[in-house]
Order: sequence, then structure tokens, then C-alpha cells
Amino acid sequence: MAVLPMRKISICGLKKERKGILELLQSSGVVELTEPDLEECGLEKTDTLASRQLFERNASTADQALEILQSYIPEKKSMLSSLEGKKLTEAADFKAAGEGSESLLKDANQILSFHKKIAEDKAAIARIQGQIESLTPWLDLDIPVRCPDTRCCIVLVGTLPGSISLEELYRLTAERIPEIEALDLHVVGTDKDQTCIAAVCLKEDGEAVEEALRSFGFSRPAQALDQVPSRLKQDLEREIERLSDDIQAVENKLHSCANRRTSLQVLSDYFRIRAQKYAVLGDLWQSEKAFFITGYVPEKDAAKLEEKLNARFTVSIETEAPSEEDDPPVLLKNGTFASSAEGVTASFGLPAKGEMDPTGVMSICYVFLFGLMLSDAAYGVIVFAACLWALKKYPRMDQGMAKTLRLFMYCGLSTLFWGIMFSGYFGDAVDVISRTFFGTQVSIPALWFIPLNNPMKLLMYSMLFGAIHLYLGLGLKGYMLIRDKKYLDFFCDVILWYAFLTGLVLILLPTELFGSIAQTTIVFPAAVNTLAKVLAIAGAAGILLMSGRSSKNPVLRIALGAYDLYNITGWVSDVLSYSRLLALGLATGVIASVVNQMGSMAGGGVLGAIVFILVFIAGHTFNLGINLLGAYVHTCRLQYVEFFGKFYEGGGKAFHPFKENTKYIEIKED
Repeated sequence: MAVLPMRKISICGLKKERKGILELLQSSGVVELTEPDLEECGLEKTDTLASRQLFERNASTADQALEILQSYIPEKKSMLSSLEGKKLTEAADFKAAGEGSESLLKDANQILSFHKKIAEDKAAIARIQGQIESLTPWLDLDIPVRCPDTRCCIVLVGTLPGSISLEELYRLTAERIPEIEALDLHVVGTDKDQTCIAAVCLKEDGEAVEEALRSFGFSRPAQALDQVPSRLKQDLEREIERLSDDIQAVENKLHSCANRRTSLQVLSDYFRIRAQKYAVLGDLWQSEKAFFITGYVPEKDAAKLEEKLNARFTVSIETEAPSEEDDPPVLLKNGTFASSAEGVTASFGLPAKGEMDPTGVMSICYVFLFGLMLSDAAYGVIVFAACLWALKKYPRMDQGMAKTLRLFMYCGLSTLFWGIMFSGYFGDAVDVISRTFFGTQVSIPALWFIPLNNPMKLLMYSMLFGAIHLYLGLGLKGYMLIRDKKYLDFFCDVILWYAFLTGLVLILLPTELFGSIAQTTIVFPAAVNTLAKVLAIAGAAGILLMSGRSSKNPVLRIALGAYDLYNITGWVSDVLSYSRLLALGLATGVIASVVNQMGSMAGGGVLGAIVFILVFIAGHTFNLGINLLGAYVHTCRLQYVEFFGKFYEGGGKAFHPFKENTKYIEIKED
């Protein structure tokens, strides 16, 4: 469990070699670049914004083309395809993609133009379909909506609000213009909002007829058509067929581009890497002939990087340990087991400057408590086997995902251990199956005890494990104080608290209250009881007098000590938090037992077996999923709040090296 030591690195190189030097740094991926304050030295920066934006735009074009191909020609992927990792691409192929980037970019733009043409044609079809829908009430009209007048007659075509019959239409017009007899009315069509009508009258009566119709809502159509509606509909339908054929033809062209998917992925990452390089290039301080780079490099990589640079370029390199004022980035280095829990530590916060890496100790506690919460041997085997299979099947998966799966694999082993200790095998499945289908109950005895039969015992041990966990956290605080040679702080903030807490525990254990809860009686010799009181009193007095030692005011010092002493309530609360070990452990067993009982309700026989299998699979899948989530969340909570709260603050900056951050591929270096 360690935070890798960092070295500050300064590189001065010839301006003509900066491209090659940046490419080497980017491919090495071991230097986090920083920006030194060299403005007063007469140096300047190069404006690379235009070039960087061009590369980012080209990468975005390739991304859009890939999204279009995926929408029209979905790439078949398995449910676990996200574990496969990025495609491995030879460095030579990547270089070839860069040399042919102009041609590939044309392909990407062509795919975008195909998509645009399809979108435009689909929009045109939707617009035409809207026109056809608006024509529906007029389809029985055998003249154009914009019908020309004859020598003697005029035709009025329009709509009335709501639904109205021909008889009612004649009645309304007769009431308003009884003097006009030469009037022919037609109801062409109706829908829920309007009635389409046509009126034929003499020219001299046209104004009077239109005025009468307008009095009860008549209006001319917004689009006056010069064609007969039914014929116009046929023309529009033919246009839809033509546009649909065009769409199909363009989609066929898109399908022919499917074999360019990999090339476009390489192209996207090629421009993405160039954009990253030009972003760094724009931040470099440089003179007419030289440029400067500063940053942090892990100490273990510094010599090798310096050797690479000196072998290929004319550079001046200096490395030194960070000063007290520097805040170097944090990179953790742990063994295979502990590294699996680095994500848990990072989620809380990486070690701040001067702090230890808690991952090694925390990983052991995490796996131990996780298994205690899930505590079913069958579930443990499933989790372990699934994670192991995924790690072996997909060796190139993302490192973060690999660490998470490895952590769950170890947690599966811990769950298996506790399941055997508590006789949990899909709950009480062995008992239920043997009793229901074989007529004789067979039980696998617990190596320790069965929590469902003795929950108070598990509660007591949960509290015990919690106290050990908290003592361990306090011990790690003491380790850091001794490491930093803060011996007085070690005595006041660790030893006194150990004495106070241990004394209180020894006083509590022989009491009737504890005996009633633990269902056991503990009797200490008189010397132990006396020792307990001495430890508690001495610890309390020491905390009262020494916790506020930074203050010279005696009153304030005592007040601060009393406030710190009050923190004993926090310790009690922390210990009680470990009752979740009991709650989660019992929840797994109780739900599993309920599932087994439900499955056995149909009795024995073929039908009973079928019902049992279905209920068993569904119920235990749910139980495993929900309790896996619960165990993960609550184990993290015990680490973050109770354990880390005793010695760890976090807040360190993660190490972000300048490297080839790709989206689709991983470049295999020669």
C-alpha cells in the first residue's frame, strides 16, 4: 500500500524537435504536464487554437458518421461487449490511417450527406402526408377548390365550423337570404372540426350568399388548390413513392459503407490524439529556437523516460524531488489484491499530501465485511465464478472495470467462507429440497452457528468486528503520527483514546445490561475491574487536559478537551453502525428462505419441481442482485464514515498523464 513518489521533470528542447518530443511523451503516457510561470522570461506561446479546433471538428465528423452507421447498420454486440475493451490497432495501421485521413474524412462527410438526404426526404414525406390528410374532407369534391367562375355563375368553396347537415345548411341560408332561390349547396365532407361545403349561385347573388354563409362561420380554405383534390392526392402519393425509393437507394449506399466503420474509428482517434497534442503545444513556453516542458513523472519511470529522450533528441532534462510547497499528483501502487479496492479509495478521495494510502488495510476489511453481509456460500460461488470468467474471457477490458470485478471476485470468496460458517446454501434450500422432494430432511451443519436461529449472537460479533475495525483505524492514525515523529500527538490522540475506550469496554462487559443482550455472563477478576476503571479515568482525564493543548488559555483548553471527550458518543454511534452486518446478513437468509418456501408450496412431483425451479431461479436472482447492491453500498459506508473517519481525510489530486486518450482503439506500439 503505497503512494508512488513523484519527481518534478523539466525538459528543454529544440523547437524543431518539439513535435517528436511531444509524440514520445504522449505515447509513453507517464508525465503529467504543468504550466510554469515563465512569462517574465521573455518567452511566448504559440496560438494553436485554430488547428486544435479543426482536429476536434474532424474527430466529431468521424464520430457522427459512426453514429449514423450504427443507427442504420447496427453492429451486433453481446450483452457483455462493454467488457471487451478497445480494439487493438497496430501502430503501422494507425499511421496509415493518418496518411489517408483526407480520403477517410471524405467518406465520413459523404455518410453525413447521405444521412442529411434521408432526413430531408423523410421530412418531405411527412409534409406531403400532412397535405394528404388535409385533403381528406375534400376528396368528394369533383372540381378544384379554386374553381373559376362561369359566365353566369360563381362557385364558393370553403368550410363551416363543427358538423352540419345539408338540410340544416339550406335552412340557415333560407332564413338569411330568403329572396335568393337560385342557390345550389353541397356538403363535400366532414370531420370532427369542420364541414366542407360548396355553393353555386348566380354572379349577382355571390356577395349576398357569401355574406350569409360567413354569418355562421364560413371561411375559404387557406390553400386554394387548382387541382381536383382526388387527383392531387394521387400525385402526392406518387411523390411519396418516389421519395421512398430515393431513401431506399441512399440507405443501400449507406450499407455499402459498413466496411469503413473500423477505419472511421481509427480516423476519429487519430484526430483526437492530434487535438490533444496541439492543446499541449499551445501551452508550451518557447523562444525562437527552444521550448520548455515541466511536469511530474513517477520516480520509477523517470530514468527510462530520460533515456528515451536522450537517445532520440537533443534535450536538457532535469528531475528533482517536489518541494514542501509543491502539491504533486497521486498515483497508487498496490499488489493484485489491494489494487482491486483502489476504486473504493478513489471514490472517497485519494491520499492528501503526507497521508498514507489506506487501500491495503481497507481492502482486507472491505472483503471481510462484504462477505459477512452477503453470507451465502452458493451466492459466493456464483459471484466468484462469474467475475473470474469475465476476467479470463475479456483480458483487455478497461482497467477500472477489471479492478472492480477482481474486488467482487474476492468478495465472492469471502461470501463463500461466511456461507459455510453460517450454513447458508441458497438459504435453507438443502433442507427444503430434501424435505419436499425426498421425504427426509437433510441439513448441512454450520461450522459456527446459524444467524437466523441466534441473531443476538451475530449482533454481538458484529459489534466486536466493528470495534476491531475502529481500533484499527485509530491505530493507523497512530502509525502516521509516529512516522511523522509527532510523538506527543500520538500519545494524546491515540494512546489516551485507546486507554479510555478499552476501560469503558471492560467496564461494560460484566454488566447485567450487556449480559441480557449477549445472553451470557462475563465475570472479570477484581484486578481487571480495577484496571478497567484506571484506564477509563486516566484516559478521560488525559483527553480532557490534552486535547486542547494547542491553546494557551486554560479555560479554553479544558473546554476543548471536554468537547473532544464528548466524542465518545460518536464512537458509540459508530459501533452501533455495525449492526448493519446483522441486518444485511439476516436479510439475505430470510429472503432466500421465503423464496424456498414459496417454491415448495406446490409440493413434490413433476409439477411441484417445475414450480420450484421457476420460483427458485427468479427469487434467488432477485435476492442475489438486491443484496449484492446492499452489501456494496453498506460496506463502502462503513469504510468511508466509520473507518476513514478515524484517520483519513483524502483530497489528493489524481495523476493525469499526457497520453493518447482514445475513444475506440488502443494502439499497439512496436
